[in-house]
Amino acid sequence: MRSWDATFAGYFVDAIETLAERPETSRREKRKLEIRGRIQDSAYTLFRDQGIQDTSIEQICLAADVARRTFYGYYPNKDALLRELSRERISNTAEGMIEQVMTEHSSTRGRVSAMIDYMAANIRQYSDIDRKLILITPVSADDDNHLRELSASVQDHFRQVFKAGIANGELGQRFSPEILSEMIMGTFNNMMVSWAVDARFPIFEKLEEARDLFDHILAQT
Repeated sequence: MRSWDATFAGYFVDAIETLAERPETSRREKRKLEIRGRIQDSAYTLFRDQGIQDTSIEQICLAADVARRTFYGYYPNKDALLRELSRERISNTAEGMIEQVMTEHSSTRGRVSAMIDYMAANIRQYSDIDRKLILITPVSADDDNHLRELSASVQDHFRQVFKAGIANGELGQRFSPEILSEMIMGTFNNMMVSWAVDARFPIFEKLEEARDLFDHILAQT
C-alpha cells in the first residue's frame, strides 16, 4: 500500500505537470484559432471578389498561407467552410450589435432603435457574398446542433436588453424578455432572408416600419 506521503507526492507531481502543460496548450489553441481565422478571412475575400464557384480550396490555401492538408484538418470541404462562415458572421454581428447598443444607450427603446441603425449600416456594406451566406442552411445533425447553439446564443444576447429594461423599472412585466427577444429576432430574421432571396426587397423601408412597431409595443409594456 502506498504511504500518504507517497500519494501526496504523486498528486503534487501530477499537478505540477498539468500546470506546466497549460501554457503550451494555450499557445496551441491560440495557434489553431489564428489559422482558422486566416482560412476564413482569405476564403471570404476570395468568395466576395471572384465568387464561390470560381474559388478553389487551393486558392484559399495559397491566400491563407496554409498547406492543403492543414485546410482539411479544419474543414472536410468548401461547403463546411461556407457553413461555418455563415454561423460566425451571424454570431459576431449579433454580439457586436448588442454590445454596442448596451454601451451607447441607456433606455430599452433607444437600444432597440439603435439595433435598427446598426443593421441598416451593416446591410449598406454587405456584398453579394453576404446575402448568399445568410441563405446557407444546415445539412447534417452536427450542423443542426450548431444552429441550435447559435440561435440560443443570439437570443441570449437579445434577452440582455429586455432584462436590463425590466431590472431598471423602464419596462413592466406584461411581456417576458423571452417573447420580446423572439419578436425582435423573428422580425429581423424574416426581413434578412427576404432581402437575401431578392435584393429588390425594400429592406430599409421595412426596418423603419419595424422601428415604429417595436417602439409602439415597448410603450405598452
